[in-house]
Amino acid sequence: MTATRKDLFDRFDRLGISHSTVTHRPIFTVEEGQDIKASMPGGHTKNLFLKDKKGHLVLISALGDTVIRINQLHKRIGCARLSFANEDLLFENLGVRPGSVTAFSLINDTEQKVRFILDAAILAHDLVNFHPLSNDATTAIRSQDLVRFIADTGHGAEQFDFSALLDVD
Repeated sequence: MTATRKDLFDRFDRLGISHSTVTHRPIFTVEEGQDIKASMPGGHTKNLFLKDKKGHLVLISALGDTVIRINQLHKRIGCARLSFANEDLLFENLGVRPGSVTAFSLINDTEQKVRFILDAAILAHDLVNFHPLSNDATTAIRSQDLVRFIADTGHGAEQFDFSALLDVD
């Protein structure tokens, strides 16, 4: 069963994770939400749901302005070539639709089929912002609480420095 926003917030509360949420129009890209983010403190994120050539699933959470060279990433994280996963795989494994991909959706991956890669730069921010399972709101939590939440879902948070891929051809 797919978790609701209430389920997510109840999980935060059970873990003692402080959270605040701003409701807004649906946003589908980092660029579309610039005006909304301008009034919200903390690091703002983008999230990519990928599949490698062998069928392994990968969720990446990075700062919104991070350059992610998908064509080089597989070499550094030890998997086959990566591409974007389709909408059916996204909903089946993370319980969200395109535009709503978020680290918080790991709450729905109860079988830990999805590998989670976290942009190391996120942890430089005290607060980080993600969609709370739908793209019509943004929820802020402390970056260290994000790591605690991810661990509570049974996932690891593999930290990766995406700037290491900028000079790779």
